[in-house]
Amino acid sequence: MIPFNKPPVVGTEIEYLQQAIASGRLSGDGRFTRLCEQWLEQRFQAERVLLTPSCTDALELSALLLNIQPDDEVIMPSYTFVSTANAFALRGAKIVFVDIRPDTMNIDESKIEQAITAKTKAIIVVHYAGVACEMQRIMSIAEKHQLWVVEDAAQGVMASYQNKPLGTIGHIGCYSFHETKNYTAGGEGGAIVINDAKLVERAEIIREKGTNRKQFFQKQVDKYTWRELGSSFLMSELQAAYLYAQLLSADQINQRRLALWQRYYTALTPLAEQGLVKLPHIPTACQPNGHLFYLKLADKQQRSALIEHLNKKGILAVFHYVPLHSSPAGQQWGTFVGEDCYTTQESEKLLRLPLFFNLTDNEITQVIDAVLDFFMNPNE
Repeated sequence: MIPFNKPPVVGTEIEYLQQAIASGRLSGDGRFTRLCEQWLEQRFQAERVLLTPSCTDALELSALLLNIQPDDEVIMPSYTFVSTANAFALRGAKIVFVDIRPDTMNIDESKIEQAITAKTKAIIVVHYAGVACEMQRIMSIAEKHQLWVVEDAAQGVMASYQNKPLGTIGHIGCYSFHETKNYTAGGEGGAIVINDAKLVERAEIIREKGTNRKQFFQKQVDKYTWRELGSSFLMSELQAAYLYAQLLSADQINQRRLALWQRYYTALTPLAEQGLVKLPHIPTACQPNGHLFYLKLADKQQRSALIEHLNKKGILAVFHYVPLHSSPAGQQWGTFVGEDCYTTQESEKLLRLPLFFNLTDNEITQVIDAVLDFFMNPNE
């Protein structure tokens, strides 16, 4: 079976894990945490990056950092992972969903302004597949209405918009280092990117369970105390050590994933030219990271048929994201503003093909041949 995903392995992870174990400090904010944060800050020219146990934690830290209160409203796409909404619903906010663009599956920037009310506090953008939202327009809207912008860049590490790394454009960015992402911290992992210098000190306090523990260890205060609401948002040193090995090979991983993405695109373009499928669209301002490759089929039934066809050939392909506004929790804690022209319709057509760093040339050839066979021999 060719799996849908395998966590990336570059070969140096065990060496760094052994170093972390030998250090005698595993609980976080040790040497490897600092190395990862410094790498991300320098590579992406970020004001401050703090590792977290997951992207979910980074999003929840964001909601605390922005002081989201009950009855505040936050605007986001419905086509996203549940953590995007959960983080703000946990603070009592009303989730306001708007439609997506069918070309990128990202939030439709032209639908945001009509959803803004006096209670709106933030816009949460999701860079689907590592392809950027229209950030210039979105940041302009946010500035006009004095709103915060949080980038859910879970899929966006090493991708950019107008040559600016995703996660560094809004006031806050959130990364994922889950095993399904381009770079992993050994299973789970994440980071929060603070792009507004005024938020850095509070972010460090919230991340340390609401205490000024960091200032204590830097001898800025003689004891640390509970300062405000927070939680345990520190990644372990074992996770950081695994991640550091991956970051040192980030360009190698990025180039391989982009090459695999391009192989799919080139090989399956004839199907798109015949109108049999739609392929991903990359706007000119976007530099992608090869996070995922998808096809859009005619409808849900054809998608199911292709999944079954691939399974019979030993290939696992998946779809994802039942739109949040149609879920029980989404109906309870959210509302959809405007017409659902594309969110549901496009989500039911989309199918993801296997794409991961260690996917071999032979394996991707098998996947491509199987997809082509489905369309060239429809009655078999």
